[in-house]
Amino acid sequence: MQVWAIANQKGGVGKTTTSLCLARGLAQDGGRVLLVDLDPHASLTRAFSVPTDPPPAGTHDLFVGSGASLAALARATDVPGLQLVAAQPALATLERRSAGAPGLGLALGRALHAVHASYDHVLLDCPPTLGLLMVNALAAADRLVVPTQTDPLALHGLADMLRTASMVERSRRRPLPQHVLPTLYDKRTRSGVQSLEQLHAQYEGRVWPDAVPMDTRLRDAQGLTSEAGSSGRGAEAYARALSWLLEQGQPAQRRAA
Repeated sequence: MQVWAIANQKGGVGKTTTSLCLARGLAQDGGRVLLVDLDPHASLTRAFSVPTDPPPAGTHDLFVGSGASLAALARATDVPGLQLVAAQPALATLERRSAGAPGLGLALGRALHAVHASYDHVLLDCPPTLGLLMVNALAAADRLVVPTQTDPLALHGLADMLRTASMVERSRRRPLPQHVLPTLYDKRTRSGVQSLEQLHAQYEGRVWPDAVPMDTRLRDAQGLTSEAGSSGRGAEAYARALSWLLEQGQPAQRRAA
């Protein structure tokens, strides 16, 4: 089982769309895939038309001593092979209410270990803030995927995210490969073109050579959960991005062959 954290400390970069499109692609390739919504805004949860009032069973239950397991919390979606663990708004209060509680930094990792034989990939849609939820995701992940808007301000958020990832990598004492996906790219603007060039110059080797273009169809998250959501420029770009990510996961000698 491979665990990918989809994270950025800046909002509005296409994080939830990236999580959804990559997970759908993995499931369509025949994988057993679990999406875990760790964001209190629950955008991913709403994309699958899961009501949040009253709050559904979901990720909050992993941290509050309810004894819930990921297997019990996972629900089927309309995408064959893809399951979802929903988010609840109460996740926003978790940081304050869990202060001093022992072992919470590894709660998600323990829950994932218990289902390691049930899934091929687990994708963690992280909140855009550094805190207990993101630390849990980075501690549990095998790889970090950072969507970043091709915009000068977004590059500062990317630098913060990669610094955080390096700190967590040192503390957990095992590698955390980092992959950057340029998103919301508009080749008609000078700032977009220059930002993409800067990304490649500054983070060579970690950046997907392509970019996800601006595509209004990607703004309809609920549409992305249907078959119609697999068409269009943006969806096709995410299919290429997924192929690149899977290739990056291969041993170096196989990538060079």
